[in-house]
Parts: sequence; C-alpha cells; structure tokens
Amino acid sequence: MNIIQAVLLGAVEGFTEFLPVSSTGHLTILEKLMGYRLDDPDITAFTVIIQSGAVLATIIFLRKDIARVVPAFLRGLLSKDRRDDPDFRFGWAVLLGAIPIVIAALLFKDQVETTLRSLWFVAGALIVWSGVMAFADHAATQVRHEDDVTWKDSLIIGVVQCLALIPGVSRSGATMSAGLLRDFDRVTVTKLSFFLSIPALLGASVLQGVEEAGNIADGVGWVNTLVATVVSFVVAYFSVNWLLRFISRHSYSIFIWYRVALGAVLMLLLIFDVIDPQ
Repeated sequence: MNIIQAVLLGAVEGFTEFLPVSSTGHLTILEKLMGYRLDDPDITAFTVIIQSGAVLATIIFLRKDIARVVPAFLRGLLSKDRRDDPDFRFGWAVLLGAIPIVIAALLFKDQVETTLRSLWFVAGALIVWSGVMAFADHAATQVRHEDDVTWKDSLIIGVVQCLALIPGVSRSGATMSAGLLRDFDRVTVTKLSFFLSIPALLGASVLQGVEEAGNIADGVGWVNTLVATVVSFVVAYFSVNWLLRFISRHSYSIFIWYRVALGAVLMLLLIFDVIDPQ
C-alpha cells in the first residue's frame, strides 16, 4: 500500500462511516479495485482500525452531549434518586445497546473476516437492506424524541445493529432503520447511532490492532494505517456535521437510491466476471 492509497481509503472511511451506505462495503470494493485480497488478515485489520479515526471525530463532535450524559449516568449508578434523569436513562440505553454487536462480533469473528468479505455479500446487502430502509423511512411516525429513549428501544436497535457485521448492510443504516421503526425522529436515531458506534468501533479497532499488529507491520504497514486513520478523523468530523444538518431537513431517500445503484453495478460486475468476489 502506498501513501496515496492510504489517504484515499481513509477519506472514504471518514465520509461514509456515519452515512447509511456502509463504510465497510465501500472500503471492501475500493480495496478490491486496488488489487488487495479481501480476506488477508492485514487488510481486514486495516479496514477495522481506521474506523477509530471516525469514532474519535464523533466523540469530539458530541463532546457536549457526552459531558452531559456520562456524569448523569455515573450519578444514577451511585444514587437511586438520580435514575429518573433522562440523561441517565439515555446513557444506560446506549450501554445496553452496544452489548449485542460485541457478542456477535466475537462469536462470528472468523466468518466476518473471511466469508462475509465476499463482494457478493456486499452487493446483496446494499440492495436488500435498501428495501428495509425505504420501508422504515416511510412507516416512521417520528413522534418520539431523545428523552423518550428507553433501554428496551436501545437493546432492540443494538440487536439489529449486529446485521452490520455483513458489509453492505451499514451499521448506521441498521440502527437508523430500527430507530425509525421505534417511531423516533431522524435526528434522534442518527445521534443514537453515533453514540452506539463509540464502544463498538473503538473496541473492535483496539482488538484488531493488538491481535494483528504483526500482520499489519508486514503487510499494509503501520505508517499507512495511521495516515488513513488521521484522514478518516478529519473527514468524518465534517461528514457528521453535514449529516445531522441534512437529516433534519430531508429523508433517507438519496442514500437509499445510491445504495441500490451501487449494489446493482457491483452485481453486474460480478455476474460478468469483471471483478473477482474475493
């Protein structure tokens, strides 16, 4: 991997991580076009680790919300009287919602890093989940808001988030769809998706960095990995800001049509053997 490829992959990760279009799906496609073997340990680890840049950007962007929710959550743990605070309930909901994907990722780690990296899965998931997103966007009443989030809502959304282990589904697309079907407004489900990404993606990045340190050093290289992570951080900060403003005024339709088009093009390339699935 050269430095230009690292910058490009980092920029794509940063821009797409929180859009409901599947950042892993985009990285998988781009890595294949660059000539990489998708199930090589260093490539799979690189793909996961550079997500930490986008997560750090989200933490900075949400710093005021985090500074409000975390102390309220800690106070609620220490005092039963503080547990009626909406910020405590929100913090508790985020914690519970992050657990399912951690368990699923550990249970299906081998499949996620090998079988599910196939571009057939990416193309199929892009198209199929677009239908789910379209239904959720159409059916949502959006009558509930951030103060209405309960542990049950977050747990359901967290379970659905597990489907994002399939590249092409999109973690944001999964959580946003589940949130809309729980009748939350688009801004609330988008912010909740941001919060749920923090423990899940940071944990996965640290785990891959420790387990695959040697493969990264011998393969894509740590310098390229760090460069891509930094680029991901910078691009993601502006992407998150744009997404929240966009979602406050528009539906998800532009993302849905984009997903269908990308999935269809990828499917045709695979059918006519223009590109190898693995």
